[in-house]
Amino acid sequence: MDDSLDGKTALVTGGARRVGAAIARRLHAAGAKVLLHYRDSEADAARLESELNALRARSAAKVKAELLAPVAPRALVAGAIEAFGRLDILVNNASSFFPVAVGAMESSHWEELIGSNLRAPLFISQQAAPELAKNEGSIVNIVDIHAERPLKGYALYSIAKAGLAALTRALALELAPRVRVNGVAPGAIAWPDDGQFPDAERSRILATTPLGRTGAPEDIARAVHFFASAPYVTGQILAVDGGRSIFI
Repeated sequence: MDDSLDGKTALVTGGARRVGAAIARRLHAAGAKVLLHYRDSEADAARLESELNALRARSAAKVKAELLAPVAPRALVAGAIEAFGRLDILVNNASSFFPVAVGAMESSHWEELIGSNLRAPLFISQQAAPELAKNEGSIVNIVDIHAERPLKGYALYSIAKAGLAALTRALALELAPRVRVNGVAPGAIAWPDDGQFPDAERSRILATTPLGRTGAPEDIARAVHFFASAPYVTGQILAVDGGRSIFI
């Protein structure tokens, strides 16, 4: 399999930091030009854009968008075409993640969690589909192992990711044969910055992970790169979780 992405353009939502930045770096290293979407992380996006352009001139650009805004899908796809003339790879990585207890759920929680994890990927994919089809491109959705096995306290998030898993398989049918659609389901990769998982919970999670350690954002990036360059793979969701999904 030729894993070079020379001549291709990738759009990575939430591409300024953490897992998204690792994905952007990996695809760029494989030869792709990269459009980095961000919402609030402008400084991080600017630093990564400069880093990638220093490695290869005019190979990276950034675009700010609120993914829940109706104009976002059109703006993102148009941004890729304006910056680089084409779009070959869409990585739906941006995600909101926070707990909401049953009994405390409000419509704002639904809008944020379902909106960022399911609605935005759907409408961005729909907007990108004609351009991706023209280039025989692909979509990679960042799902979650809790799409299959819900995480206690995170019912809405788990529902949203379950929907994204279903969307991945549905779009693989709807957009075939010109566009391939796959997903990557991370396990314990990068702990949230806001301390949602205290030390005791982190230890419990690692104790139920057969490999006994957290993964790295680069592990997710490798899987995305594989799907972006695998010409006979579609409709698949790969767990990158140290084996945790076979234990819980």
